[in-house]
Amino acid sequence: MLHPRDSIVRLRVYHQILLIRYQSAMSTLSEESRRIVASLAQGVGLNADTASIAEAIVAKLQAMDAALAPIIGQQGVVALYRRSLHLCVSAHPHLAGTYDSLPAAMDLIALKSVLVEQQDTEALFCGEVLLTTFYELLTTLIGPSLTASLLRGVWEPSLSDTPSQENSP
Repeated sequence: MLHPRDSIVRLRVYHQILLIRYQSAMSTLSEESRRIVASLAQGVGLNADTASIAEAIVAKLQAMDAALAPIIGQQGVVALYRRSLHLCVSAHPHLAGTYDSLPAAMDLIALKSVLVEQQDTEALFCGEVLLTTFYELLTTLIGPSLTASLLRGVWEPSLSDTPSQENSP
């Protein structure tokens, strides 16, 4: 079993690798993809464990569901989620069981249970791929402008997400 400090160190190293990877590949990532990754990283924080990572991914998916269901319907959101998950299975075979057992609704509890069984870096990467794939699929259906408009609130931090700053006397 890993010591909690080892997990924190691995997550910090992963964040540094992500930063380097995305700085060197800025031209290949769209602005929205970078926003998705940054939003997820902010939701997770530096001292997160796998459970926190899974919770942040599920929270983003729930926010996407809340933003999109009034527009494209619950079945439309579920179809996008299922297709996104299906596309992610090739890169993440451990999600195959979740995809195969999905009911008619988005089973985020099943997804969360799969994610918490992964290494923290693998769970975070999987969440990034899933959220980005979902976004890209929606973009192909309704266009980039409408997609960005509908999901802007999902990626922007809320006031409760911003850390409070204390002023020193």
